[in-house]
Amino acid sequence: MVPLVRIGPPDLDVEVALAYATADNFTGRPVYRPDAGCFLVAEAAERLAEAARLARALGLRLRILDAFRPVEAQWVLWTHTPDPDFLADPRRGSLHSRGAAVDLTLVDDAGAPLDMGTAFDAFTPESHHGAAAIPAAAQANRHLLLGLMTAAGWDHYRKEWWHYQLFAPHPRHPLLSDSVLGRDAMMPR
Repeated sequence: MVPLVRIGPPDLDVEVALAYATADNFTGRPVYRPDAGCFLVAEAAERLAEAARLARALGLRLRILDAFRPVEAQWVLWTHTPDPDFLADPRRGSLHSRGAAVDLTLVDDAGAPLDMGTAFDAFTPESHHGAAAIPAAAQANRHLLLGLMTAAGWDHYRKEWWHYQLFAPHPRHPLLSDSVLGRDAMMPR
């Protein structure tokens, strides 16, 4: 049995736009297959559903940029940019590779992303939750996202405004390979 839950409509009112399934990411090339699905462990899926419900009450939606990231993909990212401030060393393991982390932003009713001050995966100090060198409106949007996610039971990583994770998931959630979803489910051949 696959220990992951598929994330997205119609079961969950979120927009899925996996950045690593396109060339629009810091590597400049797709890391996942274009048709890669979005997955999380059940506990994370439940917490994400609560965050989506809270956002919807404000006229907003969550846009999911990344969720489960196979160990193979973590190696691709790490090989490209081995920066432990923004990427987990795959030898230690990523919370994404456990299905226990999600990267996301907020969009309005028209699907336009709220200004967060930096792009997703901007590996700079301006990406930190407490960055004061970004416009006040972007700071407010980050605080709104942080409030929604923490109210839904998520922890955050202080250096990435987009990254949220389950509290202490390591003992309960093993590192997972692409093979957990079936042969070549996410990674290009």
